[in-house]
Amino acid sequence: MVTNSINPTKVKKILGLDLGTNSIGWALVNEAENENEESSIIKLGVRVNPLSVDEKTNFEKGRPLSTNADRTLKRGMRRNLQRYKQRRESLIEILIEYGIIQKDTPLTEAGKNTTHETLSLRAKAAKERIGLEDFAKVLLAINKKRGYKSSRKANNEEEGQAIDGMAVAKKLYDNNITPGQYVLELLFKDKKYIPDFYRSDLKDEFKRIWETQKQYYPDVLTTELYKELDGKNKSQTWAICQKPFQIVGIKRTTKGKEKNIETYQWRAEGLTEKLELEHLAIVLQEINNSINQSSGYLGAISDRSKKLYLNQQTVGENLYAQLVKNPHTSLKNQVFYRQDYLDEFETIWETQSKFHLQLTEDLKKEIGDVIIFYQRKLKSQKALISFCQFESWEQEYKEEESGKIKKRTVGRRVIPKSSHLFQEFKIWQNLNHLVFKNQETNQNIKVKDLEQDLRQGLFDELNMRGDLNPNDLLKILKSEFKIGKLSDWKCNFEKIEGNRTNAALYNIYQKISDFEGYGVDWKKKDARAIKEELASTFPEMGIEATILNFDAEADDFTNQASYQLWHLLYSAEEDDKVSEEDKLIYGNTSVSLKKKLDQKFGFKPEYATMLANMSLVSDYGNLSAKAIRKILPYLKDGHLYSESCGLAGYNHSNSLTAEELSKRALKPTLELLKKNSLRNPVVEKILNQMVNVVNQVIETYGKPDAIRIELARELKKSAKERAKMTKGIADATRRNEEIKKIITQRFGIPNPTKTDVVRYRLWQELEPRGHKDLFTDTYIPPEKIFSSEIDIEHIIPKALLFDDSFSNKTLSYKDINLKKANRTAIDFIKQDFQSEVEAYTARVETMLKGGHISKGKRNKLLMALTDIPDGFIERDLRNSQYIARKAKQMLFEVFPEVMATTGSITDKLREDWDLINVMKELNLPKYRALGLTEFEERLDKGTETLFKHEVIKEWTKRNDHRHHAMDALTVAFTTHNHIQYINNLNARRDTTQDNHPIIKNIANQITEVNSKSKRVFKAPMSSFRESAKEHIEAILVSFKNKNKVVTKNINVTKTKKGENKKIQLTPRGQLHKETIYGKSKRPMDKPVKINSRFSIAQASLIINQKEKEAILNHLKKYDNNADKAFTTKTLKDDPVILNDEPLKEVRVFEEIFTIRKDLNPENFKTLKHIDKVVDEGVKEAMKKRLAEHKGDFKTAFSDLEKHPIWLNEAKGISIKRATITGVSNAEPLHYAKNHLGNLIYDDLGKEIPVDFASTGNNHHVAIYQSESGELDDEVVSFYEAVIRKNQKLPIVKSQSKQGWPLKFTLKQNEMFVFPSEGFDPNEIDLMDENNQSQISNHLYRVQKLSKVEYGKSAVRDFVFRHHLETEVVDIKEMKDISWKAIKSLGHLQDIIKVRTNHLGQIVQIGEY
Repeated sequence: MVTNSINPTKVKKILGLDLGTNSIGWALVNEAENENEESSIIKLGVRVNPLSVDEKTNFEKGRPLSTNADRTLKRGMRRNLQRYKQRRESLIEILIEYGIIQKDTPLTEAGKNTTHETLSLRAKAAKERIGLEDFAKVLLAINKKRGYKSSRKANNEEEGQAIDGMAVAKKLYDNNITPGQYVLELLFKDKKYIPDFYRSDLKDEFKRIWETQKQYYPDVLTTELYKELDGKNKSQTWAICQKPFQIVGIKRTTKGKEKNIETYQWRAEGLTEKLELEHLAIVLQEINNSINQSSGYLGAISDRSKKLYLNQQTVGENLYAQLVKNPHTSLKNQVFYRQDYLDEFETIWETQSKFHLQLTEDLKKEIGDVIIFYQRKLKSQKALISFCQFESWEQEYKEEESGKIKKRTVGRRVIPKSSHLFQEFKIWQNLNHLVFKNQETNQNIKVKDLEQDLRQGLFDELNMRGDLNPNDLLKILKSEFKIGKLSDWKCNFEKIEGNRTNAALYNIYQKISDFEGYGVDWKKKDARAIKEELASTFPEMGIEATILNFDAEADDFTNQASYQLWHLLYSAEEDDKVSEEDKLIYGNTSVSLKKKLDQKFGFKPEYATMLANMSLVSDYGNLSAKAIRKILPYLKDGHLYSESCGLAGYNHSNSLTAEELSKRALKPTLELLKKNSLRNPVVEKILNQMVNVVNQVIETYGKPDAIRIELARELKKSAKERAKMTKGIADATRRNEEIKKIITQRFGIPNPTKTDVVRYRLWQELEPRGHKDLFTDTYIPPEKIFSSEIDIEHIIPKALLFDDSFSNKTLSYKDINLKKANRTAIDFIKQDFQSEVEAYTARVETMLKGGHISKGKRNKLLMALTDIPDGFIERDLRNSQYIARKAKQMLFEVFPEVMATTGSITDKLREDWDLINVMKELNLPKYRALGLTEFEERLDKGTETLFKHEVIKEWTKRNDHRHHAMDALTVAFTTHNHIQYINNLNARRDTTQDNHPIIKNIANQITEVNSKSKRVFKAPMSSFRESAKEHIEAILVSFKNKNKVVTKNINVTKTKKGENKKIQLTPRGQLHKETIYGKSKRPMDKPVKINSRFSIAQASLIINQKEKEAILNHLKKYDNNADKAFTTKTLKDDPVILNDEPLKEVRVFEEIFTIRKDLNPENFKTLKHIDKVVDEGVKEAMKKRLAEHKGDFKTAFSDLEKHPIWLNEAKGISIKRATITGVSNAEPLHYAKNHLGNLIYDDLGKEIPVDFASTGNNHHVAIYQSESGELDDEVVSFYEAVIRKNQKLPIVKSQSKQGWPLKFTLKQNEMFVFPSEGFDPNEIDLMDENNQSQISNHLYRVQKLSKVEYGKSAVRDFVFRHHLETEVVDIKEMKDISWKAIKSLGHLQDIIKVRTNHLGQIVQIGEY
């Protein structure tokens, strides 16, 4: 029995917490503060966090997305589909309302040869009359695909860049000239700006030059060479041409402008006269380079849009023209701009309104603006922006819905990092911490101590040029200091961050100046001179010069032109409608932004395009504009950031004095975190469980005097480690800069991206192998490195592990990458290239031995999915550290003292206090009795002899939830002295250290020398180990029940009349599995007898049609009631007659749910898997292949492209996929409809279900009991439970179909006490804490529930797991000890349901 005796002398009550991702261990103790007091243990416990397996795994492996992120993405797709359907319904309603169509008008293509009828009508409608019903079909087609509409800021590198050169394209078209001829004209006119060209114009120029030169070089310019050059970049084009053109490498004598003109002259001459082959290679190289720059998703859209404009076509006309030319053309991925669809809509409406008076201007606006092209504004994300740490506070408010008083944070929000204000603030902050040290003379230069003019000069350079290295600033300081060799100086910054927004702007300003003829070498001028030059030249160019000035301390700083320019670029959104005139001037994208830049600030359209495409720094700072403007003057004066905060009246570190600590008001209890108050929902769940546990402790045992919590197990990095990390970053930066130069020089890529650098590094890594890829041993030539043929492949896919490090990447061909999909490298090789596994492994090991790849990369290349270990992450900051900091902050609001410790200190104390083997000792007896222990031979290092040591097979203390409570107990007794002593161990012996006396004194208090002459920590109390063991034995682990089915949300939508509030019940989980199954029929092996078990469902599945008709006619006599029609008496009096004989049995189909699976060793690894194949021919072919490979599934079903499994070799039909039987139970998601959208009915007049999905987990099993004690059950899926809740029906029925009352329910994680020999739960008080040790052995939680019905019989599998078990492995020998499998209801007769609170105390018995 556990005694919770508390010494009457005043002692300190401590709550220790071991905060983990999956559970919270807690320990409440009394700690003696002097020799007259005695420490004691009050209570220990464990609360298991309600995380799913996926949540726990993703969280521990450092994946940034929550478990629900994928579901959120799919929900977004469903919403887009729903919005399209809403638009369609609204469109049909309004078309009916205005008499354009009738309710029964068919709106689909019906009849023979009508496949492309709607598209032909759409093309015709732009110029000719069509009927109103046909017009409706056209509108519905436009409504379905509305075109690409960018959010401007969302474009990425893969999408490429939109080309907005419509005016230039028109000139090329009208004058029948090529881009090369057009640029040559500009250069002769002394123009410097070269516009962007559409890909089709460049390709046309390439083709025209090729065709002309082919007349002179027919043997060289072959069709094969033309195809090979298609889509290549500059360097690849040159490499391909070298051999056939026999290039020797002429040295061009022209330079600069003359060289540029010469190149374009060759491009112009190539259209009409013979070029030298080397000149031709340069021409083809330049054109291909331009094509590459205009490629990508957006480039292709721009090109299509250009064709529409020049050909004066609508989208429909263009698409139909393609089909007329080639009926097999794919239109699937031909995307156009939204504006092109708007133009088509306007054109068609204008044409048809001439023939149909119903098509008024008002109706056009209603259909076009309100329905088809209505675009919701992006939801404001301002609520997600953090509050300023200095200018925010908590405010109480009354919630309108509940009337409760709640708290919220109000105040100023933080500002974007790209704003001029933040950028300048950051520069001054960095400058004041900047220190240069001369290693030869020991001279120090602290920038904060320099004269203001010199500091301002450094600021100006950083403010205009952006990031600089220390040497750049040292060159400026030469005017005041003897600098000498730059290499003698070291700086505490590897790189000094400058104004990145200004750097991007001034880069464009320099280009504009150059194009306008004002360009000079800015490298030779300082920032002030450059700014003065622009201030004088901008007005001459028509550009507003005030955009160059920004005063952060000005009263109306937001009214400055520079601020307004930044804000315009930062906040601009995509356009709704664009006029033809504006499209010609500004292009298709960001038209309103470019127009404002032109009209307000004077930037020509081509320069406005450059600004519109500029990328700004993303993310937000941590301070508001108000706080920054208060702090900035002190930073400018040379104060450090912390000092500046203090001078501005802010408490930088939020530190409190001893007096403030003693006087601060403490909250009575912890407050739950609001939903979505933290970015990570898993962290939110863990912290809220901590809140519940702590609050329950306060309620039950009173408020503790102090909290002690264990931090993450990673200790903070030492100064040496931090220095090493900084050096590593600096080295990597230098290396990458060198690689960028190589890429530019060798491959002609002017501004290599980070991805380009990674590609080149990965290619270099393969050099020892002759640049052959690791997967297929295929050569990757240099010209293909930066082509679309080669992908950067994640060895372990991001879908499995969020690891974007270099050690998780390699190069591979795109087709191999697509084939590999979401598999690890080794799994891919084993499954698709089984015969190459050994060779692949050898390649990897050779690379490691040669030092060409790291051990980490080698491990990832050879790591299977099943081998990815827990905690396999590569990032410095772990989530658990964040949890501990947040938890400490929350606890500090309630308790006067909160102390954090670390895992390493807990480990040391647990060892010294002899708690290490406690968990093993508690578990050893039961495992020994089951024969699950063994003796291992170990070496006694003292005697150097072997001894036998008993261990539990494949068991660790982590198999028992209670180990968290043991850790929490250690944490509870960890004092500040323990931490101080461990952190300063060397000071105990080193008498020269200042803190030696303190540490020596602490050592005397908390340590002692044991019998082995080893200094250890004293146990916190006498008989500590025995008391700890006794309390651990009494722990009942607490689990959160999964009772809630839906969350009640109030959705607020804005309407013209105000706000519309709607209560929405949101399911708390997945309604059904993602896999969608088909449904098919196959004959049952045995005939089915016609008797009382025969059902109406079986009647509809009879194979023989005559037998089926006879049975259905018999059923009709009894109103289709099978219970009446097939009773023994009915069949005797009125048998089913067929061919003058009573029909006693029939052959029927069985309905099966099916799914198609790819043939590979992962999907088919046992004979059972092959037996699930539905098609007998496919099944036999697979078995034949397996026999040929002597039963080896891996070799049999790998490399199927090289060694296909033939279904009909003569016809070339091979098996790539097989249809197999899926789940036994599934719910239909839809009902079958014909192409007109009308429901289809079966022979019995019922709707035909289609698209089946497994409903996933069961919500509960309701157990009912008759007066005689007989049990019955009803399984309710989560899917059904949600439906009941939405229909306002009780989720759990109080009575069964027979009218039996409810005994109890079984839900996941609900707790039950099982009787056993010698233990009857009815004979003890289950709510008495003194009985917990006895109850613990017999307490189980519901783990999973399954019931499959076959006719009128059922197979049950109700699994219960012992509350102490962390693992869910069904070890045969541990059955009825660590787990129970209930197959029949009789075993549930005597179990007792109990409810535990967060502390593990039983608070209720029976159903609740």
